[in-house]
Amino acid sequence: MIRTLWGPEDVASYLKVPVATVYQWRHKGYGPCARKIGRHLRYRPDDVEAWVVGLEV
Repeated sequence: MIRTLWGPEDVASYLKVPVATVYQWRHKGYGPCARKIGRHLRYRPDDVEAWVVGLEV
């Protein structure tokens, strides 16, 4: 079953960072993988969670 895709606001809420930070990460090539659907950015929750896990030292 496919989970609902997240927008930048959902990612920011999940990570507890400002929405502007999510956009800055994308601009710098950092952060979780996003996909453009039309003119909208969408994130798979699994990609966001995997990115967070990958940050662990």
